[in-house]
Amino acid sequence: MFDRIVDEYRDRPGISLGRMFASEGLSVRGKVFAFVGFTGKLFAKLPEQRVGELIEAGDADPAIMRDKPMREWVTLAPARPDTWDRVVAEAYAFVDSITPAG
Repeated sequence: MFDRIVDEYRDRPGISLGRMFASEGLSVRGKVFAFVGFTGKLFAKLPEQRVGELIEAGDADPAIMRDKPMREWVTLAPARPDTWDRVVAEAYAFVDSITPAG
């Protein structure tokens, strides 16, 4: 499922594949915005407020690393392909907006 998303984003300006926690992920100008972890869950970087909204709505889970929640990251189960597309689009827009050009 992530391969399809990679294909959709790979030709956009500033997009590349990068490494995040030993997984391949999508980055914009060197900043990762989405990747799939070893458990098959999608990790996506979003504004902290949006993270809370998705978790509260039951659409995502908190991203936990070394027993600590990552405040700007959520995880989504592989069984949610419709949500993956929407959340990756949001993650791209967010990271693109906070990452300086050039």
